[in-house]
Amino acid sequence: MTDGSIYRTPGWKRELEDHYRRGVDRLERTGDVDVRSRRVETRYGSTHLLVAGPEDAPPVVVFHGGNVINPVSLEWFLPLADEYRLYAPDTIGHPGLSAETRLSPADTSYGKWAVDILDELGLESAPMIGPSYGGGIVLRTAAYAPDRIDAAALYAPAGLATGSVWRLLSEIVVPMLWYRLAPSRRRLERAIQPMFTDSTVELEDDLVEGIGAVFRGVKLEREFPARASAAELRAFDAPTLLVLAEDDLFFPPGAVGSRAREVIPNLVSDVLLRGEAHFPSRAGRERLVERIREFLDEYGNS
Repeated sequence: MTDGSIYRTPGWKRELEDHYRRGVDRLERTGDVDVRSRRVETRYGSTHLLVAGPEDAPPVVVFHGGNVINPVSLEWFLPLADEYRLYAPDTIGHPGLSAETRLSPADTSYGKWAVDILDELGLESAPMIGPSYGGGIVLRTAAYAPDRIDAAALYAPAGLATGSVWRLLSEIVVPMLWYRLAPSRRRLERAIQPMFTDSTVELEDDLVEGIGAVFRGVKLEREFPARASAAELRAFDAPTLLVLAEDDLFFPPGAVGSRAREVIPNLVSDVLLRGEAHFPSRAGRERLVERIREFLDEYGNS
């Protein structure tokens, strides 16, 4: 665990908070649903959550991707709020409205943090959804407190296997550094295009600008959650859905799928989104949510 601000300057913190508020406004406008704020206290500091869906609906906890603000990931899963109560915490130590305490992704810290959130929400256990870094958080929780997860839906999760370091450096890290040295829209689009299925020219300006603000204004988390082992997950018997993207640069489906089948005891289904990158297209997100809804309807209340 480290102390100190994750933002390079107070100005960047304010800018990211502005992007966050606009992101919540967009969720409410496009999703036609009320998105409320809630704050809980954990052993690592205050944690802010976005909450959507009927108060009496079954709960689902949604952990967002790393180095992005919560509304970006929550937008993918917001259609589930018609039948589930979604609790989406801002990952502590990442851009957002939670405490800036950065946790070690190599130990049980994220699992302890997730348990504190469940306790504060009064949830003995709940289904969990985790895309990317959020999937790694679900796996860290499964290793620390497996009985607190009723079912797990993982999309392109960290914590199992990663892609080529050389490709990540050459296709994303180096272009990102060039963008930070001399910011321009063209350089930003070049840095983020490998992450997206859609052409960057088709993306909403606020999404692209928000990612650019993270690149320039945040001390990025450079480590993924630790690779889960079979020994760590031996007691984790919750039904688990794995959805992977065919063209994912971060978490290639062959390596991740193979590892998941080795270490996750109750992997009930794995699905491949063909033609999709790490950030799926609108059609890809619809297929993702449809499959997760089917999974939660079958296993989420078991």
